[in-house]
Amino acid sequence: MTTIQEIPVRRAVEGRGLGALLVRAAAEFPEHGVRYLSSEQPLEHTYPQLLNESLRLLNALHEKGVRPGRAVALLLERPEDFIPAFWACLLGGIPVCPLVPVRTDPQRWAAQLNHVDTLLDGPLVVTDSRTREELPAVQGLSVTTIEELALTATDTAESTPASPDDTALLVLTSGSTGAAKAVRLTHGNLLASMAAKAETQSLTPADVTLNWISYDHVAALLEAHLLPLSVGAVQLHTSPESVLADPTHFLRLMDAHRVTMTFTPNFLLGLINKALDQLPHPLPLDLSCVRHIVSGGEANPVATGVGFLDRLAPYGLHRGALWPAFGMTETCAGSIYNREFPDADHGAEFASVGRPVRGLRIRVAAGDGEVGEVQLTGPMITGGYWNNEEATGAAFTADGWFRTGDLGRLDGERLTLVGRSKDSVIVNGVNYHSHDIESVLGDLDGIEKSFVAAFPTRPRGGDTEQLAVAFAVTPDVAGDEAALHRLIVAVRNSVVLHWGFRPALLLPLPKDAFPKTSLGKIPRALMRRRLEAGDYAGHVDSVRELITRQLGGHVEPFGPTEETLAELYGELFDAEPSTISATASFFDLGGTSLDILRLKSLVSRRFPGADLPVLAVLTSPSVRELAARIEAGQSGESTPYDPIVPLQTSGDGTPLFCVHPGVGEVLVFVNLAKYFVHERPFYALRARGFNPGEKPFESFAEMVRTYADAIRAKQPHGPYAIAGYSFGAAVAFEVAKLLEAQGERVDFLGSFNLPPHIKYRMDELDFVETAVNLAMFLDLISQQQAKTLPADLRPLSRQEQLARLIALAAPDRLTELDLDLDRFTAWADLADGLTGLGRTYRPSGTVARMSVFYAVPLRGSKQDWLDNELSRWSDFTREPPRYLDVPGEHYTLMGPKHVAAFQSVLRAELDRALGEGGAPQC
Repeated sequence: MTTIQEIPVRRAVEGRGLGALLVRAAAEFPEHGVRYLSSEQPLEHTYPQLLNESLRLLNALHEKGVRPGRAVALLLERPEDFIPAFWACLLGGIPVCPLVPVRTDPQRWAAQLNHVDTLLDGPLVVTDSRTREELPAVQGLSVTTIEELALTATDTAESTPASPDDTALLVLTSGSTGAAKAVRLTHGNLLASMAAKAETQSLTPADVTLNWISYDHVAALLEAHLLPLSVGAVQLHTSPESVLADPTHFLRLMDAHRVTMTFTPNFLLGLINKALDQLPHPLPLDLSCVRHIVSGGEANPVATGVGFLDRLAPYGLHRGALWPAFGMTETCAGSIYNREFPDADHGAEFASVGRPVRGLRIRVAAGDGEVGEVQLTGPMITGGYWNNEEATGAAFTADGWFRTGDLGRLDGERLTLVGRSKDSVIVNGVNYHSHDIESVLGDLDGIEKSFVAAFPTRPRGGDTEQLAVAFAVTPDVAGDEAALHRLIVAVRNSVVLHWGFRPALLLPLPKDAFPKTSLGKIPRALMRRRLEAGDYAGHVDSVRELITRQLGGHVEPFGPTEETLAELYGELFDAEPSTISATASFFDLGGTSLDILRLKSLVSRRFPGADLPVLAVLTSPSVRELAARIEAGQSGESTPYDPIVPLQTSGDGTPLFCVHPGVGEVLVFVNLAKYFVHERPFYALRARGFNPGEKPFESFAEMVRTYADAIRAKQPHGPYAIAGYSFGAAVAFEVAKLLEAQGERVDFLGSFNLPPHIKYRMDELDFVETAVNLAMFLDLISQQQAKTLPADLRPLSRQEQLARLIALAAPDRLTELDLDLDRFTAWADLADGLTGLGRTYRPSGTVARMSVFYAVPLRGSKQDWLDNELSRWSDFTREPPRYLDVPGEHYTLMGPKHVAAFQSVLRAELDRALGEGGAPQC
């Protein structure tokens, strides 16, 4: 029997492939389309507008020489850029491959791009102008920007017919960058999948769908974009940051826009449950509009799903609204749905994934009702991997069924998953391969080679899997508690850098605790069973005790504010609140920028009226300090100004004090500070004027005295180690002079890329230039934009200038920094005041010594900068300055791309200057 949904799809297959779906949507549902909710002013592309823009981009791709058969790799993070480019490729019969940036690891990013360039036979990489500036150098890589394409798109192109067997989409698997496979999905695969999904979900043009998942996740692209477009429905897209910062935002969006269908991994359901439990009053919500919520990407605990339905029943969500599901990239995402939840899953720990869509067949490599490998066949199943015959052969049985790598059992047509035969970890709906992180961690100093195991674990009642990492340490580390803690921190930071989340458990074990096969492999599943059986309980406890000792011991929270904050920290770090010390730093506990967003949201719900800017966490990172800040705010008291920001407080070495650049902010030092764990405290000095009621400095001399007094209050006597970045180098020089005049030693004074004479540069910086520089420092605009914007902004009023800069910023970055126009205006005024102080500065006198770290300057060559500007520090030091070459440019030398190299040079120079032996670099 032919279904209604199959008719347009069949026509599309017979005609122009997937492109016909957009053509049809534009013709039959011209007022429907894609709405982007991330920015302050929501943007809408109707389907006719999307079609027209996509055909214009296709014309521009043709101008670049791209034709059917040559792949295009899309490195575009904003949905409003990605979606038109995606359709340009589909309409042109061009295979398209989504990519994600790896900004925090330039070498890994370069390896990814090299691999993609080879695997896809020299694709054209399309990115935005800002990301283009950050791309690592990859020889032979062909790159253009979406802005360039938009400028050259002078006309629309004709779409190109595509057959069902033509490749439409290439999706990289989540393996290591050098070994990722590209799943090949054809027009026929995707059309068959969309028809089957639409039938199962009863989707029509009257539906409204919602997506918050980024487009590197195949479910976002297929389940949340291509599927609603295939029936002409309205689709809404918001940013992941907006939902993760406040999980109830997901519910409010469904109510406000009368959403009928959405998708989310299970872990968000758990976050929503917790958020609802903490609300002092019910939300004003009506969710009776929601027909179903598909939940896939990871196992669905029955208790989490039932708890979600129970909590939202008073808001009108019906009992059968939650559909646990299963799908993979190789199956065009969701292909099996449990529409009988929760009644059919009563008494089970994990929900069944249900029954297949029409056309998909399931078998288990065992008898009916027995556990075996799940295998699939059907028109939505990939034919294999691009340019990888070996992987394709391994993925299919001799009779052509796809091997999922998952273990399950069938009861009739109803599938229940019970485990995986592959070694991987699924965290928050994303699949990570164990060997990928093991290869990274195996290179750390202090870890025994071939004794690392990364495997999943799930605490009883947990909403998602968590990562456990076991490793054996070298003898020199095993006998040194501080070195072991430093290694634990390095392992944690490496996982965060590589995968973007914290491991739940780090487990140093003796070598004889690692089981190994005769071939020397570690059976990770066996280690998981041992962990969950309690075999490693003693090791877990000893690690917890070690970390507590190294963080200064456990201090019980005192009073309701501290106790509540300890609960919130526990929630953030998946720890029992009773284990959170009131004096442990948020960053020492492993806090990230995303955690700051979540903490802000949690605090605002638990402490109504508490205003918690990002800088509050930087300057008051412990439970005790943050509680004092919240209580001071609630009692109407002003928070006393303290220039010292403790970014890293452990270690017995001489503390390092770093003075802010000309915009007054200290966020620029956050990346650098983590490399000093257990070596020396790292303090940043911030300008006065950020907090309400704070009066900015009136003179350069006042600023210098204030900072010198603060440094002496923190460290009464020398020897001192002081450095300054850009504008801050001049301030650091004057602070060092003052301390020496007071009879103290300054054994290390560092200038991060600034000469002694700054007045000429300050004179160049009017308000517009200062505001633009601030926006660039905060990553609101790109370096290229910063070069051209001042001329465009000068004809505008001051308020219009700042509003334009805010409008250019990525919404998620504004959210991350808690910036709006008012806050940015106050910051720009503060930075402009500091620039004014710099215009009055004339260097004089001398200090004992200085180390000058030099990078590519704002203008001119590096050698000229060194010879003609930085070398003039010799006029102001009694010993010849030391000049140290560091990679990067003035604005990027401490950014993610260069910070690892910069810290290595800086730490070695500190050890030399202070006569302190360097700790092993982890």
